[in-house]
Amino acid sequence: MDKTLILDIVTPERSLLTEEIQSLVVPATEGYMGILPNHAPIISGLKPGVIRYRQDGKKNFLSLSGGFMEISHNKITILADAAEKPEEIDEKRALAAKQRAQQRLKERPAGVDVARAEMALMRAIARLRVKNYLEK
Repeated sequence: MDKTLILDIVTPERSLLTEEIQSLVVPATEGYMGILPNHAPIISGLKPGVIRYRQDGKKNFLSLSGGFMEISHNKITILADAAEKPEEIDEKRALAAKQRAQQRLKERPAGVDVARAEMALMRAIARLRVKNYLEK
């Protein structure tokens, strides 16, 4: 029985990560989903949130802006709209994006796309959470 998984995360701009891991938690469209070795094959949509994975006994975190995931034969492929490692996140920029989205949702000016503002808020919160995990 295999005790590891291969995690491959790709964005339109780059291959972010290809690593051997022990476990993974992703923000699936229906809620967070945990994946361990020998998981059943699955395809799932992903929403903005935090990806958590364990590698060599250490917890690691990435921010995700959404995308799709496929699991097959202990290989996980994530096709992400965007994803970032903690050291790549500009905390000031993420905080400003969060505040802008909250302001739009609070005021709801004419013509505001509420769904888009909610997604922007979710992305900013995910980025800030990942950055904060790094500092702990």
